Amino acid sequence: MYGYVGKVLRINLTDGKISTEALKEDIAKKFIGARGLGVKYFMDEVDPKVDPLSPENKLVIATGPVTAAPMPTSGRYMVVTKSPLTGTIAISNSGGKWGVKFKNCGYDMAIIEGKADKPVYLYIEDDKIEIKDATPYWGMVSSETDAKLKEAHPGSNVLCIAPAGEKLSPIAAIMNDVDRAAGRGGVGAVQGSKNLKAIVVKGSGSVELPDKEKASAVNKEKVNILKNDPVAGDGLPTYGTAILVNIINENGVHPVKNFQESYTPKADDISGEAMTANCLVRKNPCHRCPIACGRWVKLKDGTECGGPEYETLWSFGSDCGIYDLDAVNEANMLCNEYGLDTISAGATLAAAMELYEKGYIKDEEIAADGLSLKWGDVDAMVKWTEKMGKREGFGDKLALGSYRLCESYGEDAIQYSMTVKKQELPAYDPRGVQGHGITYAVNNRGGCHIKGYMISPEILGVPEKLDRFELEGKPAYAKVFHDLTAVIDSMGMCIFTTFGLGAPDYADIYNAVCGDTYTAESILEAGDRIWTLEKIFNLRAGIDKSQDTLPKRLLEDPIPGGPSEGHVHKLDVLLPEYYAVRGWDENSIPTEATLKKLGLEEYNEILEQFR
Repeated sequence: MYGYVGKVLRINLTDGKISTEALKEDIAKKFIGARGLGVKYFMDEVDPKVDPLSPENKLVIATGPVTAAPMPTSGRYMVVTKSPLTGTIAISNSGGKWGVKFKNCGYDMAIIEGKADKPVYLYIEDDKIEIKDATPYWGMVSSETDAKLKEAHPGSNVLCIAPAGEKLSPIAAIMNDVDRAAGRGGVGAVQGSKNLKAIVVKGSGSVELPDKEKASAVNKEKVNILKNDPVAGDGLPTYGTAILVNIINENGVHPVKNFQESYTPKADDISGEAMTANCLVRKNPCHRCPIACGRWVKLKDGTECGGPEYETLWSFGSDCGIYDLDAVNEANMLCNEYGLDTISAGATLAAAMELYEKGYIKDEEIAADGLSLKWGDVDAMVKWTEKMGKREGFGDKLALGSYRLCESYGEDAIQYSMTVKKQELPAYDPRGVQGHGITYAVNNRGGCHIKGYMISPEILGVPEKLDRFELEGKPAYAKVFHDLTAVIDSMGMCIFTTFGLGAPDYADIYNAVCGDTYTAESILEAGDRIWTLEKIFNLRAGIDKSQDTLPKRLLEDPIPGGPSEGHVHKLDVLLPEYYAVRGWDENSIPTEATLKKLGLEEYNEILEQFR
């Protein structure tokens, strides 16, 4: 199998059994790899009603056919499981170099089952696989875990959880290469529930190609396209994703103080331009990435570490009423060290600040912590982040995420959790980007911006500029973005390549690596198949149409000022049309005809109970 290794690793932590099996070639071709392949295997093996933190849940770590291949951004892997945060399918993606090294060990995917009776880690060196005692490493932060395990296994790469995952925070991330995160959905808590501290890999293999010269030519062509794109070739390399701070703010969709406002005159203080001028050490690219959006920064005490993305600058910055770049850098570092999703962590703190402002959280509840929950308190924000990671004091409650935090103060307080399906929304106010709002509401993993990035056409003008307030045609456009990002995730590439590349380019890349004959149309259909399969899992897990919605504030309260003043999100208009273009009925159930078109007929009988 060109592109694929053709082998799946299965590890049962309960009984210590380790086995390998042949990759199901027909399934791989149909669902591409990584995200799609992982979801299909997971669907076939796990009851959607499973308790996410029970031994019966499984943790699937999957690479794509392009992972480790000589193509741009070919360093990504996917974590698939059931999310303890949302109850939905969890599809969490990460870059860096770990995914490449894992695939070089000779596996497309690892399926981790059961639960160890004490902390363990996996050591994988080609066909040598060991379950080793992790007791000495339990409690260590990410950077210390990485350093100690590399010392024990020279030349290796490390994936690990940190204290937040060990303590089962539903906003815990899985970290790799110190500062790269499979961040969303609480996948770190699932790994923690299995007593699995880390997976250490050291591989010597490589990806076999059908025609190396053809692959080289395709790679050169696509890299050239990316380098000549104004976003992928200039904006992101120069300022990282933080270039978006000023762009999004100037359009009036940069949420402030838990989405109470959507514009701030102070945005430049935490922008990519400010980072570059004041604290940037160097770029920090993932494997084979010509974009190099990753940053390496210096903290005010001289410590050098991974820098924040746009989402993190917003969540600990504007969303908390804070415009201190040093403090946001430090909060980002703490999230990496303790293994927290920066979007959920910062947004949960913002929700807590509004709950405090409105009188739900009383002074006596946080008195023992000695910290404020007032907007703009820089020192408190940093200290709360550490307490969240350690689950200490009121930080233990914050570590549950904003939905559960708000819910604990009564039904009326839930409105202050800016979440979809209990996952915190990222840094774009959908009231001012109508197409992006529909991608939030229907997203299979809850509040998410990267599984259908309508900011591209609505703000950045890629591949064409759309009126961000217009409703007509947005659901169909959103479906294409959903399907395309499912393809990119499944191939093992980065979605930032969409700044330049389109469906025909991804078909070219897949065909050059795998020797296949996907077309632009058929590869998008594969994305549709993957998206629909995830939807089927969610329906069976109890996630129905009622959860395809947005927070009350975004549907009812107009933006109070700035360039998007006066707008609300018109989900009631867009949602029925989205279901229709998807081939779903009015209750969001895929129709029999849609299942047949996508080759998912086997699920028709299962879905009859929902129709």
